[in-house]
Amino acid sequence: MEYRDETVEQEDFYQMYLDDLEEIVPCTEAERKVLLAKASQGDEGAKKRLVEGHLKLAMELASDYMDGALSPGDVIQEANMALLTAVSEYEGGDFLRMIRECIRRSLEEALEDQRREQTAGEEAAARANVLQEVSRVMAEELGREATVEELAERMKMTSDEIRDIMKMTIDAVSILDRSVK
Repeated sequence: MEYRDETVEQEDFYQMYLDDLEEIVPCTEAERKVLLAKASQGDEGAKKRLVEGHLKLAMELASDYMDGALSPGDVIQEANMALLTAVSEYEGGDFLRMIRECIRRSLEEALEDQRREQTAGEEAAARANVLQEVSRVMAEELGREATVEELAERMKMTSDEIRDIMKMTIDAVSILDRSVK
């Protein structure tokens, strides 16, 4: 089985997306006004063209977030979903400003979600490491493996929290074993 670097695949996807964008004609200001009027009346074709005609703008705005914190695919997806939202929710005013705000907000939220997930993962890993060390020390002290209840008491946690950490650790090892095979 040939291994292909995920980064290379993401770069290929990103380049293919940029190539596809080159074939799309952006909306002119005059066309935008007509399409917005039609879209406000429920014309799905006008909404579709508004989205299509502003994909390059969405990509330009999203390019500020191509710093590696989010994958190119995630950035593109978030920007495009925000563009769809802007078109769906438009009720008047500065359409381009609304697009900019929707995309910026969506990408900032995605970054924040990723930060939270990363922090949660780091905290979980730290707890697992502490549990492993406490378990080792208690095994030496007791001359046997500590029970879940004893570990919970020593770590000032509930038995359920200890079981959750153990399950997470076992699941992680299981995933690693499957990916190595």
